[in-house]
Amino acid sequence: MTDDDNTEQDAPATNGNGSDNGSDNGAGDGATPGNGSGTAVNEGGTEAAEAPSMRIMAQYLKDLSFESPGAPQSLMSSDKSPNIDISVNVNAHALSETDYEVELDLEAKAMNGETPVFVAELQYAGIFRLENIPDETKHPVVLIECPRMLFPFARHILADATRNGGFPPLMIDPIDFAGMYNQRVNQETEGGTA
Repeated sequence: MTDDDNTEQDAPATNGNGSDNGSDNGAGDGATPGNGSGTAVNEGGTEAAEAPSMRIMAQYLKDLSFESPGAPQSLMSSDKSPNIDISVNVNAHALSETDYEVELDLEAKAMNGETPVFVAELQYAGIFRLENIPDETKHPVVLIECPRMLFPFARHILADATRNGGFPPLMIDPIDFAGMYNQRVNQETEGGTA
């Protein structure tokens, strides 16, 4: 995986709660005593690898912008609903061998014909710790599962921003991050063979 990855456009899950999948390095219930080396010892006395885990270490708002250039006229009720375009972008980069910053960028543009009603832009990010995940699956985990976990929080912030701007809350439909990822991989594959 490269240091900077970017997926753009509009999902299935592994561990959706951000916990460490119950891995306790052998401590806890005593069923799998630990040896302190990061591996567990199974009943036969042989070492078994720890379960893969993904944890959210932090999540935060990086940038929020809301513009209503036509206010107060744009706030008056209109017979015609504005056309709203949503764009989604996912960026990720490695902070360490196990930690990744994943940024979810959402932009909503509401237009009445050629006249902008509002423009809302949001950058919401999280730091994720991935442990015991094979290298070949880290890339999709970072670009599918991590933004999927950030999305409900970003969606709520954007809905509050539009509501606080005097408009009905903008409730973005769920995003298919797996589809976005697959589309990006297909584009890169086609670009590499052309």
